[in-house]
Amino acid sequence: MIPELKAHYGSFFEPALLEEINQVGTFTEVPGGKDLLKPGQYIRSMPLLLSGSIKILRPDGNGDELLLYHLERGDTCAMTMTCCLGDTKSEIHAIAETPAKLLMIPIHKMEEWSSKYKSWRNFVFSSYHSRMMELLESLDNIAFNNMDERLDNYIQEKIKILNSKHIYTTHKEISQDLHTSRVVISRLLKRMENDKKIKLHRSFIEVL
Repeated sequence: MIPELKAHYGSFFEPALLEEINQVGTFTEVPGGKDLLKPGQYIRSMPLLLSGSIKILRPDGNGDELLLYHLERGDTCAMTMTCCLGDTKSEIHAIAETPAKLLMIPIHKMEEWSSKYKSWRNFVFSSYHSRMMELLESLDNIAFNNMDERLDNYIQEKIKILNSKHIYTTHKEISQDLHTSRVVISRLLKRMENDKKIKLHRSFIEVL
């Protein structure tokens, strides 16, 4: 059995379910920055994230994207599950934020396990709830916080996900995630540096 599967899900899933997941799941490793799912694609399997982080973005009609939430170890994507069950095209863009390990579960197993295993049903419902709360938090962030507060929240989330105070990203990438201009992000980052909250380096941001 894949060590990460038992380590991250062993206390949650029944042994029989773990064994089925191990048998039918397709293990894959992806590098950071790789596209995992693009808008318009049909989804034929559901991911269980064994390690790493994936960011989920929502594109608009102009080719820009807004960061909705992150998936971390032990998570799955509620939007992916919805598309799987409805046999509809994806409306999200999923990118590996860091190198990641995933188990891809065939669609037909989702309904089978929902009727067969209580722990699977609980996992699915819990995943929907977690992603919904994150979406509401994102909406609140956009509606009620100004951009400097959103940027600060974004940086704090990065620290948590990467487990590091060195954030290797570009001003352009941050502006795309927060759906604003690079000039605005550069100005706000410079202000944060002047306030001694961060230090800007050539290829990364150091949080002080």
